[in-house]
Parts: sequence; C-alpha cells; structure tokens
Amino acid sequence: MSEFSITSSDFSEGDEIPKKFGYKFENNEPNLDFKNIPENTQSIGLIMDDPDAMAAVGKVWVHWLQYFDHPSQNLIIEGKTDFGEIGYGGPAPPNGRHTYIFKGYALDAELDLKEGYSKQELEDAMKNHIIAEAKLTGTFAP
Repeated sequence: MSEFSITSSDFSEGDEIPKKFGYKFENNEPNLDFKNIPENTQSIGLIMDDPDAMAAVGKVWVHWLQYFDHPSQNLIIEGKTDFGEIGYGGPAPPNGRHTYIFKGYALDAELDLKEGYSKQELEDAMKNHIIAEAKLTGTFAP
C-alpha cells in the first residue's frame, strides 16, 4: 500500500504557492487532497505553519488548523491562526521567501475540540492517536 500523503491541485511539492493564496492577496484556501489514508483512521488533523517565521517574529507562525471526519473527509471544525482568526490565513512572509508546511495526521480516534482551538490544543488532543503523518511544502515570497 502506498504511503499516506497530501497533494494539492494548486501547487506541487516544494513549488511556489500561487499569489492568490497569500494572506495579503485573495487569501483563497488551496485545494488539498489526502491520499492513501490508513484503514483504521477515524479522523484527520491538519496544521499549516511557517517555521521560517521563527527568525523574523520569534515563533513558528500558525496559518491554518483543520479537523476532518473520516471517511467522508468533511471538515468538522477549524482552529485559530496566529492572525487571531478562525480558518485559513495564507502566506504573508514579513521578510523574503518562506517555506510553508502543510502537515496531515491520520488519527485512530475522534477528537473533542472546540471551534477556535489552538495548535497546542490540537497537538495535545492528537497525542497517542497519530497512526500516519504526511506533509506538503510550498514556498511564498511577497
């Protein structure tokens, strides 16, 4: 069986994320597709963040937190970004080109999360429930 993965019809692994997905542009959500989801998956968590922000703002910047039902892959609930908003907050590097990482987690349980949860709350809830991980990276420059 192939490995659990995330792909996007909007950009390929390691490629430039198109401007329309940028926070200061159209802030559109890119299309993501989870492939080869393990059989015993009950739910899926998604974290999109910018580790390059550490040098500029002193922290890994959270851009998107999502939690999905499986097998329908219907969105159940979204968390709060470091922009202080619930839902997607696209790339907005303060200095030059940054790399953005979309991390998917196949989970063996359903999580009890409240709308607007933090990255830490999601990570804590997922602890001991992750059966597979996937990632997709893209870059963005203003």
